[in-house]
Amino acid sequence: MGEPEDKYLNFHEMELDDRILKAIVKLQWSTPTLIQSKSIPLQLEGKDVLVRARTGSGKTAAFTIPIIQKVLNLKKTAMHQEVKAVILAPSRELCSQICSVIKDLTIKCSREVRTVDVAPNVALNIQKPLLVEKPDIIVGTPARVLMHLKSGTLDLKDSLEVLVIDEADLIFSFGYKDEVEEITSYLPKIYQAVLASATLSEDVNKLKTLVLHNPVILKLEEPELAPASQLSHYHMLAEEMDKATILYSLLKLHLIRGKTIIFVNTVDKCYKIKLYLEQFRIPTCVLNSELPAAIRCHSVYQFNQGVYDIIVASDEKSLDETIYTDKKPKEVKSKRRKDKESGVSRGIDFQFVANVINFDFPLDVQSYIHRAGRTARGNNQGSVLSFISIKEKVLLDKVEEHLRAGLNDVAVFKKYQFKLEEVEPFKYRAQDAWRSVTKIAVREARLKEIKQEIFNCQKLKGYFEDNPTDLQVLRHDKTLHTVKVQEHLADVPEYMLPPSLKSLAGMKRKRKTYRNISTFKKTKFDAAAKNPLLSMNSLNLKL
Repeated sequence: MGEPEDKYLNFHEMELDDRILKAIVKLQWSTPTLIQSKSIPLQLEGKDVLVRARTGSGKTAAFTIPIIQKVLNLKKTAMHQEVKAVILAPSRELCSQICSVIKDLTIKCSREVRTVDVAPNVALNIQKPLLVEKPDIIVGTPARVLMHLKSGTLDLKDSLEVLVIDEADLIFSFGYKDEVEEITSYLPKIYQAVLASATLSEDVNKLKTLVLHNPVILKLEEPELAPASQLSHYHMLAEEMDKATILYSLLKLHLIRGKTIIFVNTVDKCYKIKLYLEQFRIPTCVLNSELPAAIRCHSVYQFNQGVYDIIVASDEKSLDETIYTDKKPKEVKSKRRKDKESGVSRGIDFQFVANVINFDFPLDVQSYIHRAGRTARGNNQGSVLSFISIKEKVLLDKVEEHLRAGLNDVAVFKKYQFKLEEVEPFKYRAQDAWRSVTKIAVREARLKEIKQEIFNCQKLKGYFEDNPTDLQVLRHDKTLHTVKVQEHLADVPEYMLPPSLKSLAGMKRKRKTYRNISTFKKTKFDAAAKNPLLSMNSLNLKL
């Protein structure tokens, strides 16, 4: 069925419960997004819906609002407490995010609408008491939901009203095909189903056949990414050492403003950049598939709350590490244990991201689209800057070709001409700092992180109380020789500043060292930073 030609409705025209409307007002959502305006009325009518909309279009609220409304309606005549809705998502981070949205939307009816997230990787017995109370909405990954169904702690046969599968195009690629097929055997014959996806791939069509019945297909006529007026794409040719120098210069001189995600392709590179930047007193946090789910969610929370303005994320394709040959990318299976229920470039709601920096260029078109989709969300401006090595040029060409096809062959990427000679003094510091982050330093930094997690683990708290000697052994283990931080690297002496920047800031040559360039924050240069990356136009380090 094609897209219906209904008029665009506002929230107050959708016959939503007053408690939901009050929550929406508190969230300051003045008008629904296109996907919300079109899909919410259809879901309220009880129709199966296949929603295709780009990242950042408001898909989560588009299916949670109708679920909450349905639960409130059913509560008026219900005789017992029952599970009415199940939301499946491919990663634990996304499950946590969905629960957060539901919590915000039910702030005025939290006693009537109860939600449980079963995605955390804990023993089933720990979650059993929560499920015995039969919460109205269950959120979880397919694997966790299936485990509860098999164990008998969750029964949906007679109560389920709505099934939602979010990021449907990732469900199969995360290895959940068998789990989803088995889950359907535990469901009633009649229920409403919703699939939400950024793409309509072959896998989505398989899921559509499996769970949907005569669905309305909402394939919105909108680009995969925000328009050029909102999202700017830049690329710069640079090999790894130059990438490191440029990254240090941009961040230390505050030429990039606002929250920034730095994407790399491997976990080790993720830690290498973190240790590299920390030598210059540039605080960062990391996110990758090998971190425990609790740490991943905490890292996202700290980033969103502004504790950190920079997060370094490893976006490993298919959760495998990749190497380059002269011909094409070659996947290499990693021996390390990675959490398949994690996601970095997809699903996670990084809030108010101003810039995405691709230190390593993504390995395919969709990965680029999803990385770029982390910024320019809602009505916010955003920029994507991609560092391109010679071997990565072929990947850039593929992305350019794909994006140009949707824009009537209009060029998407602008060349970012960074004059390295302008920051030559930075280069020597960058080289020393980059080389000091050895494989051993990366490995020991990760060991330090693992030890810290062991100390903080609630599961092991009782064990250490009974075995204090083991705790002492861990605490008095050999000191990990991570990268030494030299205090003077936090300063940027005047002689290191590009001449064009001195002129712009109105500086005099006799001035001394500027700690973290804090004196720049109120200069004319700040006015040039309406779009963080565009501030480079004001320097001779032009785009």
